[in-house]
Amino acid sequence: MAAVRNVLFIMCDQLRWDHLSCYGHPHLHTPNIDALAKRGVRFERAFVNSGVCGPSRMSYYTGRYPSSHGATWNRVPLPIGEVTLGEYLKDAGRRLVLAGKSHVMTDHAGLKRLDLEGDSALGTLLARGHFEEIDRYDGHHKPGRESGYPAFLRAQGYGGDDPWTEHVIAAIDAQGQVVSGWNMRNVHLPARVAEPHSETAYMTDQALRFMAGRGDEPWVLHLSYVKPHWPYMAPAPYHALYTPEQCLPVVRNEAERANAHPVVSAYREHEESQSFARDDCVRTVRPAYQGLIKQLDDHLGRLFDHMQASGLMDNTLIIFTADHGDFLGDHWLGEKELFYDTVQRVPLIVMDPSAAADATRGTVESRFVESVDVVPTILESLGLELPAHRLEGRSLLDLLHGHRPAWRDTVFSELDWSFKIARQRLGYRVDQCYAWSLRNERWRYVYWLDAPEQLYDLAADPDQFIDLGREASHAAQRQVLRNELFDWLARRKRRTTMTQGQVEASTGAHKRAGVFYGQW
Repeated sequence: MAAVRNVLFIMCDQLRWDHLSCYGHPHLHTPNIDALAKRGVRFERAFVNSGVCGPSRMSYYTGRYPSSHGATWNRVPLPIGEVTLGEYLKDAGRRLVLAGKSHVMTDHAGLKRLDLEGDSALGTLLARGHFEEIDRYDGHHKPGRESGYPAFLRAQGYGGDDPWTEHVIAAIDAQGQVVSGWNMRNVHLPARVAEPHSETAYMTDQALRFMAGRGDEPWVLHLSYVKPHWPYMAPAPYHALYTPEQCLPVVRNEAERANAHPVVSAYREHEESQSFARDDCVRTVRPAYQGLIKQLDDHLGRLFDHMQASGLMDNTLIIFTADHGDFLGDHWLGEKELFYDTVQRVPLIVMDPSAAADATRGTVESRFVESVDVVPTILESLGLELPAHRLEGRSLLDLLHGHRPAWRDTVFSELDWSFKIARQRLGYRVDQCYAWSLRNERWRYVYWLDAPEQLYDLAADPDQFIDLGREASHAAQRQVLRNELFDWLARRKRRTTMTQGQVEASTGAHKRAGVFYGQW
């Protein structure tokens, strides 16, 4: 196999790590993703740096933790001074192309301060996180001008003012009425859109069209699917492929609700958690969620077949992952955000086509890896310099090539929950709502600003049912982990305007600059 020429970075939205057959799901078979794992390395313990779409993706795109890049929640723009993968590639004469979701929020204040608002090429790239968007569609609301999906739907005959709302996430009930997929009770019904015109099919088509039009030009493509994120509306036949009995059992018990952590308890009062506490909600949504994943796998098979036939499998680094998981009723919760493996752990498969990776093909890697590792992995695979003064992740190439370097034994994640109704219920100020988590082989520790700590013994309690964060018997263990977390926080890379080489060259250089202080 040849060296890396192209990069395909695939991300699914809200895909749980345990919902692929190569990760052990007994009924949801994903043969195309499994085949990719056989050609590459499946990372058994991959973790995101935030359980929220926006900050998690910004860590994937910058190689930096949320405390460093500053986009701490979905509505928080990535500061204009942050450098993303696209800018690193652009400086090396390469392009980063987007098909699908990025969740980049434009730093309008930063653009205005630098007088870069308007239609300038640089302003446009900065507004988009340095993605060149062939089609952007974030999936949370009807697509706007950034996507060709609405025009595509109309060309296929879907009418109405908003074909996405009226067809893609809608169904016809038993009384012949149009009902919305926003109401989860309806997601057992097939979407009104035909499967070839659905979101997953459409974005796969965009990726295929892009690949076919490149010729000999090398490329880097971020193919970012909006599924299986809500609305959990699947087109036929995927809406009905699974029964509730073919879904994983809900991981929860009554004991974890007794004397629960106040923030977790407040999250359980959110509407989505109240809905997912209902057995009928779980039994309705989980089969549809699995159907959306099966559809993703089928379309990835279509994509991989094209790449195989055109020789792209032999020179393309492929990364497959997700931005976080989905509770789906586990721990009496809906949505994501909080510090459970259900949300924080994600699938990660990397296929390196170079001969150096031949020894690890089809293997499972159990060392801890994080979202911040993706940018350095892509840069190193393309032979580009790693900006060590900014990047906080590590390239995975050593692991992919069978080396045994000293490696991390701990992963970290963060949460800014100031935007949540839980804050108002608890009476917290906006500046009080931060939390950081440390997770290693044995422990999950969470430090909440102005709230009690959490601690879980994963050896005795792998499902995180028993919170030891307020138990006197574990005070010493919490202190050890708290010290480790604070040490990690102190080591974030905040000096980003000078490289390490520039600092080295400037050390002790005052006399060369004509400054002779301190001489006798």
